[in-house]
Amino acid sequence: MLEMTAAAARRTAVAAQGLADRRPAGPVTRRHVLRAVDRTALLQIDSVSVAVRAHYMPVFSRIGAYDRSLLDAAAWRHSARAPRALVEYWAHEAALIPVEDWPLMRWRMQRYSGGRWAGERRVLERNPTLGRDLLDVITAVGAASAGEIEKHLQVEPSGGRGPWWGRSDVKVVCEQLFAAGELSVDRRVAFSRYYDLAERVLPADVLAARIDEEDAVRELLRRSARALGIATVADLRDYYRLSAGQTRPAVADLVDEGTLVPVAVRGWNEPAYLYVGMPVPRRARGTALLCPFDPLVFHRPRTERIFGFRYRLEIYTPEHKRVHGYYVYPFLLDGELVARVDLKADRARDALCVPGAFVEEGADIGAVAEALAGELRVMANWLGLSDVVVGARGDLAAKLAAQM
Repeated sequence: MLEMTAAAARRTAVAAQGLADRRPAGPVTRRHVLRAVDRTALLQIDSVSVAVRAHYMPVFSRIGAYDRSLLDAAAWRHSARAPRALVEYWAHEAALIPVEDWPLMRWRMQRYSGGRWAGERRVLERNPTLGRDLLDVITAVGAASAGEIEKHLQVEPSGGRGPWWGRSDVKVVCEQLFAAGELSVDRRVAFSRYYDLAERVLPADVLAARIDEEDAVRELLRRSARALGIATVADLRDYYRLSAGQTRPAVADLVDEGTLVPVAVRGWNEPAYLYVGMPVPRRARGTALLCPFDPLVFHRPRTERIFGFRYRLEIYTPEHKRVHGYYVYPFLLDGELVARVDLKADRARDALCVPGAFVEEGADIGAVAEALAGELRVMANWLGLSDVVVGARGDLAAKLAAQM
């Protein structure tokens, strides 16, 4: 079995995610955006928008400032010249994935066909025709939001109202049909999903592809391994939220075929697997602000194991109990997580606000403050904000403010 130091494993993990690559020197194009997504394999979507929506930030972290409409167009627009490249589905969580990966999720769609959880199943039992009725609406009118579908279902030709179609029930069934693969997301307007028939969103060859669960899971783990570079079984499982029963035989198959190389990482308590051919950089590189849902850090046990960085999202923690802040971004400097900053885009003040900034033990606070200030200025400019305002919370705040 190969052996690797923890530092080498850390460098490998950062490089695999594209964070050690040079950022584009000239204008950023659709190709740059999709290349960044190719490195991560997915972009998690989240409804919280304190500074910027979660799916935009990992691309910025890897290629710098870019026109967010490039990502919007890749995911939610289609033309002969620029076909849809990304599609929404449940991957890690709600996520954008490459269109060609959609068939790899069919086994999950089949499992979700009867509802994902008890509450959803109860809605379906209570409204046995609602699924068919809203599919009829979408077939007739095209892509529509849940609210628009409700209007069609509530107002009948006679002027009466549907007897049971509540707002929440329509949204629940739209989501269930999306999870089951009958609906997909054609576009978003003000972040609301506009559902359409999957056959009108996806190319015919993608829709027709059939991959059995065993083969699909193996392919998903191959993508996980490539995106992670080096990973434990738990890391590989988490990337697409696979079960232990699915993962164990698939990992064994990937080892047998040579895609995964078993590695003992010094200081890790679990066996690891290196993606075959993955470069192990000699130098630590990679400087970026990372949102809480960045693939480098979204599996918290892995983040702690690789970087010694204990990271928790405190959105749901009462304000007086928060340690670092509401929506905290880790800061990667030369391949190490060296700080964390609470960020908020304050449009009224035309500023990127930093209520709190905290340096990690052992990091050079001066070097961290200087590098972080530069990244914050770039981020503010990307978001169309003219200033960066640093608050008083945290042991890094004063040094950071002095650099702004």
